[in-house]
Amino acid sequence: MNRDVLRQVIIDQREMYMDARIVHRAYEIEEDVDCCFVGIRRAGKSTLMYQRIQELMDRGVPKEKILYVNFEDERLIEMKAADLNLILEIGYEISGGEKQYVFLDEIQNIDGWSKFARRIADQKYTVCITGSSSRMLSSEIAATLGGRYMIVPVYPYSFREYLAANGKEAKNLSFLGTKQKAEIMRLYGRYLQFGAFPELVQIKNSREYLNRIYQTIYLGDTITRNHISNSFAVRLMLKKVAESIGQPLSFTRIFNILTGAGLKISKQTVITYMDAALESCLLFPVQNYAAKLLEKETSPKYYFMDTGFPGLLLLNCDTAQLENLVAIELVRRYGVNQVYYFRKNVEIDFYVPEPSLAIQVCWSILQDETTKQRKTHSLAKFHQFMPDAKCVVITNSEKTEMDIDGIPVSVIPAWEWLSGE
Repeated sequence: MNRDVLRQVIIDQREMYMDARIVHRAYEIEEDVDCCFVGIRRAGKSTLMYQRIQELMDRGVPKEKILYVNFEDERLIEMKAADLNLILEIGYEISGGEKQYVFLDEIQNIDGWSKFARRIADQKYTVCITGSSSRMLSSEIAATLGGRYMIVPVYPYSFREYLAANGKEAKNLSFLGTKQKAEIMRLYGRYLQFGAFPELVQIKNSREYLNRIYQTIYLGDTITRNHISNSFAVRLMLKKVAESIGQPLSFTRIFNILTGAGLKISKQTVITYMDAALESCLLFPVQNYAAKLLEKETSPKYYFMDTGFPGLLLLNCDTAQLENLVAIELVRRYGVNQVYYFRKNVEIDFYVPEPSLAIQVCWSILQDETTKQRKTHSLAKFHQFMPDAKCVVITNSEKTEMDIDGIPVSVIPAWEWLSGE
């Protein structure tokens, strides 16, 4: 790696965080703690870095002591792990020999990055790194970085953050006037339809821009990075995932769908393709709490990491997007490994063991008696052997309290539930 080119990249990239417009995000991280921001591309990981850099500068840290490198820069395409120490050397030159705060953006682009990250943490640099691969959350990487970095999953905007980015506060929403409530509902409708990538707030043609993000993740992070030659098979697989939101989807079922469409493909290849979609953070799984270990791993429900993506693949998918939206918010609040569905003699859309929360999702429960009976009586039956469970139905806009066989059930509109802490 040419030293002069790297130095120029570091100097040029300073403008990225100096000039950035920051919408403060509610990620509370202790000062001077090494952290690793991980999540889907364009979710705002770099902005969180800028937020931490600005917090340092507000504390009086001079810009010369801040060392930021974004590895997406095409000038760094030939950079290898052996070149990473040059970053520290140039940093010492710029800072006049003082140890810097180190920010390494999209570092997964460099093979062998984890050893460097571990070493500089051991050398007592204050370090922040980002990556757009779920492999950075794997047991292997956790072991490599274990005890050195706080791993922070980053998602597209929560609804509260989305409101803030649009100049609205998520406070006292139950006491809004008619005009104010109409505006909140308008924003909620866009949030549900087009998703929550931060950049979309400023974009008028949301669908076209969202499609560009999807294509970047689909083609770049899923297809190209994993050297997949059969892109049609992956595209068909993802469409089937969108059609199956809310239903368990096994590898066997996906295999049968693809081979039924005339594709010559093995089940192991299907597993490889699904792993690629999960690795790129395009999808995430929700397992059956009541299932045995093998079924947990092989028949989860799959959801997209942004609720706008199903709308690119399907027509008339409001209900699917609503359930996908609830799934995203639950993993944001409780963690992806703490959110389940429940299927064993009774079916519950989502179950969170701690704090023992059972959730059903439907577009409308008050207008359809069949849906009401199915959703609420499943909660009542579930409550018989999980008596501590709080039972909730999340709808698009309806709100009420119900008593089902002596079991209290709260019906909450999604926009209100999303606005809660």
